[in-house]
Amino acid sequence: MSTHDASRPPTAEEALARLIAGNERFVRGEAAAHLLTVQKELLAALSKAQHPYATILGCSDSRVPPELVFDAGFGELFIIRVAGNVISPEIMGTLQYAGVHLRTPLAVVLGHEGCGAIQAALAAGEGIHERSRIELLLRNILPGLRAVSSDLAPQERLDAAVEANVRWSMRQLQESPEGQARMAEGVMKLVGAIYELSTGRVRFLPP
Repeated sequence: MSTHDASRPPTAEEALARLIAGNERFVRGEAAAHLLTVQKELLAALSKAQHPYATILGCSDSRVPPELVFDAGFGELFIIRVAGNVISPEIMGTLQYAGVHLRTPLAVVLGHEGCGAIQAALAAGEGIHERSRIELLLRNILPGLRAVSSDLAPQERLDAAVEANVRWSMRQLQESPEGQARMAEGVMKLVGAIYELSTGRVRFLPP
């Protein structure tokens, strides 16, 4: 359980600690969020306002539900999910809403092992075509994969590409006027992370 003082908003470091602790409970098989019954008092309070402590930009993959992965309950996480955790004007607008109106102190770009969107982007870089709408998605991923060596073994290359894509999304956020403004306030923290499908553990990336 969190020891955060509910009378004040959490800092970015406190929010990150809550995510890490929640994921540790999940990995140990002690997560409780999905077992909670719906509490009318909680829903009534949340109907008036939301105060999530972290914003998560993650992949749409059905195997990576952030609320369960971080053992979080109603109203605790503001979650944006899109294939490949890509950045687009719509995603940027949603993130800006979280920053300006919800004032979440922590933003996490959450990638995951074996990401199909990243696999498709690597294939597209080798000339394999997808349907038009998927091609548009992949174009948002490809710039971040330029430094990934084609000489790596397939699994190593995919792993490297997943991390590169997380960092590419982070870079786009950091370089946006909105991101620069929030970072300049010295309150918000942006981190990258990768979910391990086989273990359930979230690995937070070093700066």
